[in-house]
Amino acid sequence: MKTVLLLTCSNIFMTLAWYGHLKFKFLEGKPLAVVILVSWGIAFFEYCLMVPANRAGYLSGTFTGYQLKIIQEVITLAVFVVFAWLVLDEKLRWNHAVSFALILLAVYFAVAFKSGPPPAVGN
Repeated sequence: MKTVLLLTCSNIFMTLAWYGHLKFKFLEGKPLAVVILVSWGIAFFEYCLMVPANRAGYLSGTFTGYQLKIIQEVITLAVFVVFAWLVLDEKLRWNHAVSFALILLAVYFAVAFKSGPPPAVGN
């Protein structure tokens, strides 16, 4: 649960870094270099959460690398759907919903079956 919570918080920062500048009023008319620097500043916090999430999930033996990546992708999409609806004022269309459902199915297949322990990690 700790891993999923950290991944969710990380993805909120990622979505703000990647797409927030499209709606941030204080960035209107600013040079692209300024927008990039602001986005990098926000993304720093994404990494501060993403790295511990992946380490905790992997090194504890709870998730494999594949499982972490697939879970991260579905969290990314869930966060983005909320962001697109609330901030970008975009509606979720049927084809997007079907695509999202297929990705959820991928998460199920990634975590529902035991694939053996992850490889040992040396310190």
